[in-house]
Amino acid sequence: MNVKTSLLAAAIGQIVVGAWLGAHGAPALAQQKQVVGIDRVVAVVNNQVITASQLAKRVEMVTRQVGSAPVQLPPADVLEKQVLERLIIERVQEQKAAELGIRVDDGQLALAIAGVARENRLSPEGLRARIEAQGDKYDSFREQVRTEIVRVMLREREVDSKVQVSEADIDAYLAGHDATGVTPPEYLLAQILLRVSDKASRQEIDLQGQRAQELERQLQGGADFETLRMQYPDNSTGDMGWRRADELPEMFAVVVTPLKPGQYSPLLRSPAGFHILKLIDKRGGAAPASTPIMQTKVRHILIRPSATLSEAEVERRVADIKARLDTGKEDFAALARQYSADGSAAAGGDLGWIYPGDAVPEFERAMNALRPGQLSGPVITPFGIHLIQVLERRQDVASPERQRQAARQVLRARRIESATDAWLRELRDEAYVEYRLGSN
Repeated sequence: MNVKTSLLAAAIGQIVVGAWLGAHGAPALAQQKQVVGIDRVVAVVNNQVITASQLAKRVEMVTRQVGSAPVQLPPADVLEKQVLERLIIERVQEQKAAELGIRVDDGQLALAIAGVARENRLSPEGLRARIEAQGDKYDSFREQVRTEIVRVMLREREVDSKVQVSEADIDAYLAGHDATGVTPPEYLLAQILLRVSDKASRQEIDLQGQRAQELERQLQGGADFETLRMQYPDNSTGDMGWRRADELPEMFAVVVTPLKPGQYSPLLRSPAGFHILKLIDKRGGAAPASTPIMQTKVRHILIRPSATLSEAEVERRVADIKARLDTGKEDFAALARQYSADGSAAAGGDLGWIYPGDAVPEFERAMNALRPGQLSGPVITPFGIHLIQVLERRQDVASPERQRQAARQVLRARRIESATDAWLRELRDEAYVEYRLGSN
């Protein structure tokens, strides 16, 4: 099993949970939109339509997600356009996935929903009860989760699989870090992006540039960054998270590094459009790179649903294996070779030495709670159900091989983000889209 952090789990946790399990009490805006024009077509995307009821439901979800956060929503018509553009991009991705035959079976879906429940400290039954208590249909939730998984799988196929990092790239990256002997600082960033299509006319580019300049003037005049971001239906990306300078496009790194928390960058122009960055916070920059790191030697047995093994049967098999191991008369490695459903089975389930961040969060939390020699109970992750045993712990500095692996991950993540943005713009530009919002 590859125990690297799962893109699937991240997608489900951030997109679906936020929308369906956000704060209660959506404002009247969303409630009103459910009453008017329920069956109107508001957009045509290739050979499919987006209806007013679908748009109203998503507006309600977005409004609920914002909840009591100190963020001022844009006017109703602006919010509608912003949400509609998001729906169009999602629909184009779904159509591409269907064209390529990408599907999610019920076993994958059940594991993903179990992950959503755990992240919200609920059982799957409790998750269903909460969704239905909010007035939502559980079947609709399941299909939304399925759709999100399909989009992640599509991106992994169309973008992630094509991103390459050479040994020369890694050499260059390490050369820029090892000389200092310190961990580079990290920057917590937010962004306003006014997108520009690759096929935009000069007039459209100039208009978007004027909007960006007006945004810059308002920020300089003391306007709130987040409020302004919400007012533009251009798929602004908002919070970019913690990034090192080398994880940013060069033009971003140059302007961000001298900023102090709370300050803004000047207006920037890239092939994607017009950007304004805000530095929210900064950390690091002084700890030695050779600081010892806690490593854990661990092994596991993984059982996962399949066409011939239902989720209930998986749970029974894991419970049976756990009971056999608890007697002390069965050999862990022998049972792993017999039952485990991943590549570590041949090695008796041995995953070797694990560094912090190597495993998905559910696996790592369970592993960290164990003493050497201790066996876990069933641990559910997006990959299936695990029994985990910690063999040993040690503190050590990262080996040269580990440093190269970490560098490869950083470079790859940076390139995937840039490639994903370009790929989504290309999909959107190639689609036939007819807007009907405001008609009929």
